[in-house]
Amino acid sequence: MERTKILVVGGGFAGVECARALERRLAPYEAEISLATPTNYQLYLPLLPQLASGVLTPQSLAPPLRRVLRRTQLVPGFAVGVDTEAKVCVTRMITGELVNLDYDHIVLTPGSVTRRFDIPGLDEHARGMKTLAEAAYVRDHVIAQLDLANCSNDPEERASRLQFVVVGGGYAGTETVAGLQRLTNNAAKRYQNIDPSQIRWHLLDVAPKLMPELGEELGNHALRILRMRGTQVSLGVSVASVDDKSVTLTDNRVLPSRTLIWTAGVVASPLMETLEAETSRGRLVVNSDLTVPGREGVMAVGDAAAVPDLEQDEEGAVCPPTAQHASRQGKHAAQNLVAQLHGEPTTPYRHRDLGLVVDLAGRDAVANPMGFELSGMTAQLVTRSYHLLSLRTGTARLRTAANWALNATTGDDFVRIGFLNHRPVTLGDFERTGDYLKPDELRARTRPEQPAAA
Repeated sequence: MERTKILVVGGGFAGVECARALERRLAPYEAEISLATPTNYQLYLPLLPQLASGVLTPQSLAPPLRRVLRRTQLVPGFAVGVDTEAKVCVTRMITGELVNLDYDHIVLTPGSVTRRFDIPGLDEHARGMKTLAEAAYVRDHVIAQLDLANCSNDPEERASRLQFVVVGGGYAGTETVAGLQRLTNNAAKRYQNIDPSQIRWHLLDVAPKLMPELGEELGNHALRILRMRGTQVSLGVSVASVDDKSVTLTDNRVLPSRTLIWTAGVVASPLMETLEAETSRGRLVVNSDLTVPGREGVMAVGDAAAVPDLEQDEEGAVCPPTAQHASRQGKHAAQNLVAQLHGEPTTPYRHRDLGLVVDLAGRDAVANPMGFELSGMTAQLVTRSYHLLSLRTGTARLRTAANWALNATTGDDFVRIGFLNHRPVTLGDFERTGDYLKPDELRARTRPEQPAAA
């Protein structure tokens, strides 16, 4: 009997959980499972700020997929187009070569990319926090600014190198500024010519409140902690333009700065546009059982899918792009796909919100597990326990716990890796958002026998 070809696109929370569940639920003779992902690890995104701030090593938050998946074929590339009529997924291998992957069933979990705006200089001068490489690069860049400021005799250059701007008052931006400010303040003690009082950190967001999803009380508590540490938090403000030496804000302030870290939200992967199917704010519209309307053999989950939120009374509500939802949706997609293969009915996706956790570095955190609002050391204990339980392998948990203990007792050595020093790196370099195929390019590759449109 010929095995069913199942292709999972994306090696994030949703994709890995889907592949794992398929391995458990399907016998080897039933299906050939493949996972297309450019990396050979599952990145635990919530801990990226701790990589940037030097608390964790890359291996702690990036457990290898071959420790997690036993018989799934890993395809080292990322999907740049999907032809659902021909049932072909065009994948750009890590060598740059394009290959066609045939499938019988496909589960799309390509995740999201950094949301960008038409701001002069943003693409050239901003640094992101969406990938392992970006977080490591941000750490390198921040430490490099301290090194350069320490040996500069120009007061204006020193001031601009010691002023850092983070855009985005959500979890990523708040945790990033909290961790990196702690890094620079601790590092400054080892520099002869840098006074910690010279270092300035700014956090900007167009929203009127910090992390409104946490509730007003916890959001205000986090705001007080950041400001008490010296972070200048500006709400209702964003970036008007940026160049290599300054950041101009929408309230007309000009901040001399060589560092702009951009964490102002995410949008669905451009892959979804190649399907020419219905989308909602860029996310592929799916049914409550995670199937794509009118597309045989196609399912989509995670950040790039507009999954109906059946727990909300609001009409048209969709699940937010969080790790919690992605993991659960991945498992549910596998369950429904197996049901389809076995001729059984599928079920709608429902969830129960477990709450949110935010690590503010050191002993500070805020969390609302199951609706209970916590702060301080109690919240920090809950936050780190949640992360340990969410990491996919026991090895990653041990490494993470050991890194936390080591950092708390011995501190950081503030070492730069030194990669990519030869040229500036843009947001698009890391996320490769310009590599996706246009619909006509996709059809020309997957259906060459059809004449081109006039």
